[in-house]
Amino acid sequence: MDLKIIKSEKRLCTCCMEEHEVKTVLVKEETTFKNKKITYEASYFYCDMAEELYMDEQQIQENDIRLKDAYRKSEKLLTSSDISAIRAKFRISQSDLCILLGWGRKTITRYESHQVQDKAHDTILKKIDQDPEWFLLLLNDSRENLPAESFQKYLAAATALFDKDQDAYLRKAIEAHYARFQRNQLFHGNTNLSLDKVVDVIRYFASSAKITALYKVKLMKLMWYADALSYKLRGFAITGLVYQALPMGAVPIGHNSIIDLKDVPCEEVDMGETNAYHFSLKGEITFPFLTVDDKNILDAVIEKLGKMNKNEIVNFMHKEQAYIETAPRDVISFKYAESLQI
Repeated sequence: MDLKIIKSEKRLCTCCMEEHEVKTVLVKEETTFKNKKITYEASYFYCDMAEELYMDEQQIQENDIRLKDAYRKSEKLLTSSDISAIRAKFRISQSDLCILLGWGRKTITRYESHQVQDKAHDTILKKIDQDPEWFLLLLNDSRENLPAESFQKYLAAATALFDKDQDAYLRKAIEAHYARFQRNQLFHGNTNLSLDKVVDVIRYFASSAKITALYKVKLMKLMWYADALSYKLRGFAITGLVYQALPMGAVPIGHNSIIDLKDVPCEEVDMGETNAYHFSLKGEITFPFLTVDDKNILDAVIEKLGKMNKNEIVNFMHKEQAYIETAPRDVISFKYAESLQI
């Protein structure tokens, strides 16, 4: 028998009822669970005197969890410890997490012990783990059902997680939104989306003294012109952004999220009845994700369009074949880059 010894201690052996060194061992076992063959390591005590394996009540419970966790792993489900770790991350109790999710109050307790969760519940728990913003929404919806002290504790934990990883979550959301465009190179300009380049392009424009009054509408047009000119000259865009034809010209898909990315120098300006978004960058600046050729293309766009005001650049954009030939709100094809006015 293949035994893996994990510890040995002198104690009363309940197998032979003598006091001696009793080994705690792991034994590889195979069983069938939910019509599937599962191999896992079970924990036993081993009595050298009787040459017998035996378990106490705690080991029986632990081995049940070991078996079910092995099954969970085979089905790509969260293990019991994974679920406990999610709760620990948000500092939330088992029963309160059930309140947030609208589940029975003992559901999480069962999942962390003897019951294997179904795939639907597993998916929800994984989303909780990956998306603290969603946790915050659920928490807010459940506020009236939680003690005030508990609510504040969970709020602080989730807010800290969201603030720490906000840029990563935002990037994943944008990239997921762009996945549907991957197969059409005329939509993304023969370039895979690079949010690092997107940020550097915005920063490059925001740092230029040759660009006046860089607000969101103007920035969006400059970005399209940069990608279109790059495609015209090199056969591929700089950023991989996909652009729509909106009333004021070309705008990248997900533009509201893009300007919230970390290191984008965006300032919200109160304009009275509405807010505007201004972009400006000062000081010693580097652009590690832009090549020399990328910068030359951006400089050409700046030279041609940098001094235009919002209305002038919108009118200029409206004369592009790319805009004229594209139906409102449709994606603008890069095939029109050949007729670019710059």
